[in-house]
Amino acid sequence: MNEIFMALIAGLIVGFIFAFLKLPIPAPPVLSGIMGIMGIFLGYKAFQMLLPLITK
Repeated sequence: MNEIFMALIAGLIVGFIFAFLKLPIPAPPVLSGIMGIMGIFLGYKAFQMLLPLITK
């Protein structure tokens, strides 16, 4: 949980710096883009969990 909190804090700091420098954010600017990234991550994790069951 500490790792997640630290990542959130780092993201907030980076987002603040990008906004301060008037740069585009280095992430999808819409929720659908963020959900797409989450879907890729969850699909990857699901494959890792299912691979041992498939290869038996």
